Amino acid sequence: MLYLVPTPIGNLGDMTFRAVEALKSVDTIYAEDTRRTMQLLNHFGIGGRVRSYHEHNKGTAGARIISELHAGLDIALVSDAGMPCISDPGFEIVEMCIAEGIDFTVLPGATAFAVAFVGSGLGRNEFYFVGFLPKSKKHRRERLEELKSAMGVHIFYESPHALRSTLADMAEVFGERNAVVARELTKIHEEYIRGTLAELAAHFEDTEPRGEFVVLVEGAASAEAEHGENLRIDVDGRILEELQSGVSARSIAETLSAELGIRKKLIYDRVIELKTHEKKL
Repeated sequence: MLYLVPTPIGNLGDMTFRAVEALKSVDTIYAEDTRRTMQLLNHFGIGGRVRSYHEHNKGTAGARIISELHAGLDIALVSDAGMPCISDPGFEIVEMCIAEGIDFTVLPGATAFAVAFVGSGLGRNEFYFVGFLPKSKKHRRERLEELKSAMGVHIFYESPHALRSTLADMAEVFGERNAVVARELTKIHEEYIRGTLAELAAHFEDTEPRGEFVVLVEGAASAEAEHGENLRIDVDGRILEELQSGVSARSIAETLSAELGIRKKLIYDRVIELKTHEKKL
């Protein structure tokens, strides 16, 4: 059996009883960072063999894990902190287990993006977990452009040395959206810093980024909601004129979206709404 075991993201008190028991029971523990994991194991009095599994050895280590599972051993997989397979190569082991019919189980536990989402206050239900953005500025900007029209709160992980450039790029690509930077979650210096993307970028120009960060940005639907009433007042006349001229709903949406910088679907839905209303009259 393969056990995917979450570990605390900061506060050791968040380790579950079930996770401790699982780590005590297995034959081998595979860890992203063996030194960090040994500190955790020593704290909870957990012995056993610890081996490394990370991005740079996942080919050979992954094959070894599958071989040991086929041999009947019980294996635990842990990441540096939080849930395995999220922003680490653990998911490839899961894919291999599924392909080869090997049993595995996922233990629930601490996950940074879930904690940050609840604490952000940016959304009720819908979110889009992105994880780490590409390191190069060019590819990072391209990825942000792809996400620009996505709905729901966008959730990113970011390192302290890249936070400033990432926030600056987000402010340029996403515009004046509300955002939250969650820092050092569950630790002594836990902090939620709120503001627009431009305000957060300015804040961290004056403040040295320290610790581990989760960046949450309101999605396209939230950002455009505040434009909803203005859209009805300012654009309805244009929509009705175009409809009377025989222009299709799709063409109207494309034209006004390009002019106003508002998501095409939002305008299209309003075109259909007005079109339906006109027919009833």
